[in-house]
Amino acid sequence: MPEALTRGLNPLLILAALALAAYALFGAGPYGLRVLTVAGVYAIAVIGYQAIFGQAGALSLAQGTFFGIGAYVTGILGSTSGFGFAVTFPLSILAPTLLALLIAVPVLRLESHYFALATLGIGQVVLLAAVEWQSLTGGANGIAGVPGIDLFGWRVGRGLPLALFVWTLVALGALLAWLLGHGRRGAAFPIMRETPVAARTLGIDIDRLRLEAFAVSAAYGGAAGALTAHTQRVVSPEVLEFPVMVTILTVAVIGGQGRIAGAVVGAVLLIHLPEWFRGLENGYLILYGAALLATIVAAPWGIVGSLERLRARLIPERPPAAPAASAPPARPTSKPSLPASSAPVLYVDGFGKRFGGVQAVSDVSLRLDRGRILGVIGPNGSGKTTLINLITGLEKADAGKLYVSDADITGEPPHRRALAGIARSFQTAALPSDSTVLEAVTAARIAIDSDIATARSHAMHFIVQAGIADLVHTRCGALPPGPRRAVELARALARQPLAMLLDEPAAGLTEDEQASLARRLRAAADDGIAIMIVEHNMPFLLPLADRILCLDEGRAIAEGTPGSIRRDPAVIAAYLG
Repeated sequence: MPEALTRGLNPLLILAALALAAYALFGAGPYGLRVLTVAGVYAIAVIGYQAIFGQAGALSLAQGTFFGIGAYVTGILGSTSGFGFAVTFPLSILAPTLLALLIAVPVLRLESHYFALATLGIGQVVLLAAVEWQSLTGGANGIAGVPGIDLFGWRVGRGLPLALFVWTLVALGALLAWLLGHGRRGAAFPIMRETPVAARTLGIDIDRLRLEAFAVSAAYGGAAGALTAHTQRVVSPEVLEFPVMVTILTVAVIGGQGRIAGAVVGAVLLIHLPEWFRGLENGYLILYGAALLATIVAAPWGIVGSLERLRARLIPERPPAAPAASAPPARPTSKPSLPASSAPVLYVDGFGKRFGGVQAVSDVSLRLDRGRILGVIGPNGSGKTTLINLITGLEKADAGKLYVSDADITGEPPHRRALAGIARSFQTAALPSDSTVLEAVTAARIAIDSDIATARSHAMHFIVQAGIADLVHTRCGALPPGPRRAVELARALARQPLAMLLDEPAAGLTEDEQASLARRLRAAADDGIAIMIVEHNMPFLLPLADRILCLDEGRAIAEGTPGSIRRDPAVIAAYLG
């Protein structure tokens, strides 16, 4: 979440934590302590769930399953085999984590609702196994006699000791989640969540990040399940049923998606709300549901997110000082096997791509040379953007080869192609709307630099070069078209690419902004970057490009200097005429 929003809210959260501690120590009776303990258990489950749901932005419906598996591991080993907490707790974390890793390969490739349905299906399979495998799980009756927490001879009693123990684990879990969510990984999550396609082209391996987030969520879910087994002293199929998942999801949304404090605040509120409404007898469920719906409608960012925005509006703070700009070291390049004068930086050999019955790209070859600008033109639907997607790996070519610095990278995924030296922009600037300009450009450096401070300093260098240093703390969603294009260009240049592919970079710009963009692109070419520009704006492109390639119906119909392309009969007939 943007740093400018969080500063100033911490004292309020600390005060709330102290009030909660005072309630536990001096105000809560035995039943109140039990409810508070259950809230702590769910807080742990939701802190982990925020990794995959809040940070990675994937709607997993398996957190309740991980919760239930952790409970069953503790129940089976604790009641049947007599193992203590020191053995059962780590195994309750390990078992769902291993399941997450096992199912991650097929499941994490799915997007949106398909991923949600797949994780829901896995939960139903595990629930069915728990009910039917009676010799191990006790079937529908479950497992009774789960022992309390006995850690190296220290028995944690019910009531206040158990509540303090659980909430100590909540604090430790929150600290660990904070450490995992900061640094370079934390900088990658916003762009991965909001613009995953762009994240891949910045060298970010979002598949690995999703896998890590999924495993972390499973580990926290297993820990929470183990604690609920010790708290209830019985484990039944209810811990695997869908209401558990609904509670976890609701806590995450109500508290504040992606926020650790939101997990804690949401858990305390959601677990206590039914108790507050219980005196209304049959009507309490209606009021409970109405209260949740009202919260979602009135506070779509969750309780903590809404407090952040309210604080920022009522008590605005001066933005932090921008980091000192520092030019990164020159990008190391491999020595080509061909003479420098003849070896292209990037070479496409016979690319082809078909979508159903449409041949989008057919036997297209091109080369990008160091310090030269290639313009690509053609009518709408001629395959220009598809060609960029094939080069950057967002689409898989049906035929052809791709070479960068004389190395064949045809089979490499997008983030590997980015690391090989390819950068790009998009027709519509793919910037995370809730991130600042500094955060957006820093994302281009996290796969290159060793730490986040260095990445921010290097990102600032390219922001200054782009002439947008005054916008460094402005959110990308609030930028007009010109500055948005400048941010995207700064982000592409921050990759220190060998080749840069730009998709209609002049779209929506004023004449002055187009002139400024042209100067920056020529300067980048003079610095040795090979540039390819897809563009419809001929007054912008023709004076800038060294050569022009014209596509029509997926085929290259002409290539030459801007002057020769203007006179080419095929180009005039297909496009310029």
